Amino acid sequence: MPAPGPRQVQSAGSGVIVDAENGYILTNFHVIEDADEITVALEDNRALDAMVVGSDADSDIAVLQVEAEDLEEMPLGDSEQLRVGDFVLAIGNPFRLRHTVTSGIVSGLGRTGINPEGYEDFIQTDASINPGNSGGALINLRGELVGINTAIFSGSGGNIGIGFAIPVNMARSVMDQIISFGGVRRGLLGVNIGTVTPDVAETYDLEDTTGAFVTEVSSGSAAEAAGLEIGDVIVSVDGEAMDGPGALRNSIGLLRPGDTVTVGYMRDGELNTVMATLGERPSAGVAQRLSEIDPEFTGAEFATNNEARDDFNGTEGVLATVVEPGSAAYVNGLRSGDVITHVNRQRVRSLEEAREIIGAARSSVILQVARGNRGVLILMR
Repeated sequence: MPAPGPRQVQSAGSGVIVDAENGYILTNFHVIEDADEITVALEDNRALDAMVVGSDADSDIAVLQVEAEDLEEMPLGDSEQLRVGDFVLAIGNPFRLRHTVTSGIVSGLGRTGINPEGYEDFIQTDASINPGNSGGALINLRGELVGINTAIFSGSGGNIGIGFAIPVNMARSVMDQIISFGGVRRGLLGVNIGTVTPDVAETYDLEDTTGAFVTEVSSGSAAEAAGLEIGDVIVSVDGEAMDGPGALRNSIGLLRPGDTVTVGYMRDGELNTVMATLGERPSAGVAQRLSEIDPEFTGAEFATNNEARDDFNGTEGVLATVVEPGSAAYVNGLRSGDVITHVNRQRVRSLEEAREIIGAARSSVILQVARGNRGVLILMR
């Protein structure tokens, strides 16, 4: 009896047309993650095939594109103008109930902690958001897009009046980079940071617990060049107060490599400022998956490895940033931290080169990887 094939699963989410001329649609990364086919259902009952222009797992943003005439786009507002108490509307596809509109207010701004590894600056709202609303519009009373509905706090999976949306200013910045570059290039200061606890504040003669405590400065980084040291507490970037590690991560992550910023920091009880020219943060996310080309890579994520990654000795190639235990990639022998240097005996120095060779392969793919101080051959079969 033949083994059963892979089970097909359908899911539903929401999206917002933001550029009618070019057919661009904003949605969440988690809505389209691992999707083989994407169909966009419009209010006029048209069903359109969509392609993924690009996505960014760290901010949970994806950009789709459709080809169609007579599309209507939603105007973009300015999320910086939002205030707690403002009235907003959430539009989406909860439980496949198309074009559902709910109302509420802005309950909070600058919320973090949903995904500690992501870039977060959420709008909190009590407008009803349920499964299927993800990727949909949060709009102000002028009909302008101010957020992309993304997540809820709920013990049951349904709405309890605590929903979160990505500010449109952040979504627009990510979208512009995806459209221009195919991905997101983020600035890198080159520090590991932690929370300023009361004990840290007392030890380092700080007046309060705001800011981001520097626990490590990377060799060769922008932070090292600027003179930042372990024990410094970063309190501002370009004059904007940093109330904690999340704020600093977001602030730097929304800037681009080569940008110069003014960093305010506390040292020995005194406030200092320094200029720092940002490096580039190695990227990761759905644009760095290879499973859509070859299912043998399912369960792994990749990024181009370069000299900025001192922990892997600057080996040029494709870094396996994540390999999930038990996944197809793991069973084939790939491990987190492996750096792919050759694919089918061809040297690869970037993710784009690896994708091209894997996509053209007519049989099994053979990888040569650097693992620690040794080389390993892996047959992806």
